[in-house]
Amino acid sequence: MSTPDFRARSPWASLTDVDKVHVSPVSPGSIQTSLTVPGSKSFTNRALIMAALAEGTSTLSGILKSDDSYWCLGALRALGVKSEVEGDTVTIHGCGGRWPEEDAELYIGAAGTTARFLPGPLAAAGSGVYKVEASKRMSERPVEPLMEALETLGADVHYIDKKGFYPLEIHAGGLPGKEVTISGKLSSQFISGLLLTGAYTEEGLRIRIPDYIVQHAYVHITLDLMNQFGVPVTYNEDLTDMQVPAKSFQGRSMALEADASTASYFMALAALTAGTVRINNLTMDTNQPDIGMVDVFEKMGCRVEKGDTYIEIAGPEQLSGGFELSMKEMSDQTLTVAALAPFADAPITIRDVEHIRHHESDRIHAACTELQKMGIRVDEYSDGLKVYPGTPIGVSLHSYDDHRVAMALSLIGAKVPGIHIEDPGCVSKTCPTFYDLFEAAGVPVKFS
Repeated sequence: MSTPDFRARSPWASLTDVDKVHVSPVSPGSIQTSLTVPGSKSFTNRALIMAALAEGTSTLSGILKSDDSYWCLGALRALGVKSEVEGDTVTIHGCGGRWPEEDAELYIGAAGTTARFLPGPLAAAGSGVYKVEASKRMSERPVEPLMEALETLGADVHYIDKKGFYPLEIHAGGLPGKEVTISGKLSSQFISGLLLTGAYTEEGLRIRIPDYIVQHAYVHITLDLMNQFGVPVTYNEDLTDMQVPAKSFQGRSMALEADASTASYFMALAALTAGTVRINNLTMDTNQPDIGMVDVFEKMGCRVEKGDTYIEIAGPEQLSGGFELSMKEMSDQTLTVAALAPFADAPITIRDVEHIRHHESDRIHAACTELQKMGIRVDEYSDGLKVYPGTPIGVSLHSYDDHRVAMALSLIGAKVPGIHIEDPGCVSKTCPTFYDLFEAAGVPVKFS
C-alpha cells in the first residue's frame, strides 16, 4: 500500500496538512450546477517543454497549476529557461534548443510527462551533464524502453541506482537522428518523448512502431501541439510510421484547453446523483481521449447535451449496466467507471487497461481492493475488472497516493454515508482545487 511522498507535493499543492476528507451524500436531483474546470495536464506540460525549447517567447494561458506542472516548470528553470507565472498564464523565454545551464540537477516530482518528454531534449543538447531525480513512485515506474530507444540514437544515459529507472544522469552530446523503433504498448508518453526529441536531432527522426500505440489520442495531442509550435510531423493513419523534421519550435501565444479528465469526475457526479452538471469550458471538439466518457455516460442512461461552448450531463434515476467496455484509449477513467458501476442495474466489465497497473498505483488492484472493502463484489482480471451492483457500506478508503483513486472514490461519498478518503492531498498532482469544485457543485466536504 502506497504511502504519501510529500516531497512530490509542490507549493501549488493543497490539503498538505489534511489526513482525511469526509464526503457526505446529497439528495437525488439536488446537484444542479455549472462549472469551469482547470486546464489540461496533457496540454500544459507538453506546451511548457515545447515553449522552453522554442526560439522566441511564448505565452500560455489556461495552464493547469498542479504539482506536475510546478515541477516541470522548476526543471526548466533549473536548466536556465526563464519564465514568469501570473495567475494561470505563464510566459516562457525559449532557449532555441540549447539549455542555458550545461550542468544541472533536476527534480521532476511524480510527473510522468516530464519524465518521458525531457530526457531526449536533454540528450540532444550540444553538451552538458544532467542529473534527473523523480518522486518515489515515479522512480518505481520503468523508463528503460524509452532510454534504450534514445541510446540507439546515440544518447549517453547512466542509471544512478537501478537500471531502467530514475534517478538517472544524461550526458548531452547531440543526437544524429535518422530512425528508431519502439513498442507502443507500454506508454504513449514514450512515443511523445521521441517526437519532441526528433525536432532537435541533426537529421530529423523517423519513428516506427512495430505493434500498436496504447493511447493514440495522447500522441495526436503531441502532434497537434508540435504543428502549432511550427514543427509539422508526417505520419500514417495508425501512427506506426512518423517522420519528424529537424526543425526548431517557434515561440507562440496560445490558450490551453480545459482538462477533460477532471471534467469527467463532475459529469460522473451528475450521473451518480440524478443531478445536472454543465462544464462551461469544454466541448466535444478535442483530442483529449477522456472526452469519450460522454458516450459512456450516455450508455449508462444519462441525458447529454453537446453545446458549442459546453457539455451538459443529466443523470437518470437508475444507471444502466450490463455491458463491457474497452477503456484502452481513456484508461485514466477506469476508476471513474468502477466507482459508478455498483449503482448500475447490471454488472459492468472494463478491459484492455493492463498498463494502468504501472501508473501512480496499481489502479486495477486498488479499485478492486477498495470496492471490496465496501462490500461490493468485484472480479479482478489481468487487464481490467468486473464490478457487480450492490449497496456499498461507508468505510475509510485508501488513496494510494494516487490522484485518480482519490477523485473517483470521492464520487461514492456523494451517494453513500460514512465515506472517508485518506490523504486527499494527492489530488494536487493534477487538480489541487478538486474538493473546492466538489463543494461548489453542492457536495458537503469536511477535512480532518
